[in-house]
Amino acid sequence: MKYVFISLLILAIVITGCAVLGGSRITASDGYYEGSGSGYRGPISVRVRVAGGNITEIEILESEEDHFVGGEAIEELLDLVILYNTTDIDAISGATESSRGFLEAVGNAILGK
Repeated sequence: MKYVFISLLILAIVITGCAVLGGSRITASDGYYEGSGSGYRGPISVRVRVAGGNITEIEILESEEDHFVGGEAIEELLDLVILYNTTDIDAISGATESSRGFLEAVGNAILGK
């Protein structure tokens, strides 16, 4: 029953809407980059791999985000950043700060911040 409730909560968060966050198309030389951002519960650190001018992999190095809300949002955004090669993606409603922190971490990695 607990897992059904959590699944429904996550589904409701995803369906209810998004908040627009700024970002840009990724342009970086091939290599690995690390960056961090401020999530809801603390820092989010990532390692980003760029190959052929596109993001091909993102590894979460550090995150204190709740697995069932912020963590799920980060996993969804991770796939979208790789798919579209941009951080110009809407935040997941209900996990806006976690989303913002993750996208900030990816952007900072690429920009070398």
